[in-house]
Amino acid sequence: MRIGEAAHATGLTPRALRHYEQQGLLRPGRTSRGHRLYTAAHLEQLRTISELLRAGLTVADVRSFAHLLDGAAGDDGAGDGEPGHCAVAEVSHQRLRELDRRIERLSLVRARLAAQLTDRFGDLFAERSATGGTSSRASR
Repeated sequence: MRIGEAAHATGLTPRALRHYEQQGLLRPGRTSRGHRLYTAAHLEQLRTISELLRAGLTVADVRSFAHLLDGAAGDDGAGDGEPGHCAVAEVSHQRLRELDRRIERLSLVRARLAAQLTDRFGDLFAERSATGGTSSRASR
């Protein structure tokens, strides 16, 4: 199938498919006229790529193990053969550690802000933050 049909089948745009190809995430076939041709396997790759990107991985993350997504390589992700070395696991754990660091930083910022607001506005802030809402006066 051609790019427009593949985009429609996967819920992506033709531009996204071209971008993924330019970034080395997949390699569709070509017609004699140079048009991209997508197979059912390409559609599955595109769905997987889309899910991974929505889950928080970057294009660079996915590129590091894109060869595992085509199913033709026969590679199980074991990387260079060292025990415990897996491209997918390595990238995923790195991304999770980064997210944990960001969550920790944001939690500290939130705690500082809450403390400053409580110090400044006392009971008014404590009452609102306990319910998680805002007063009707604040939303006017």
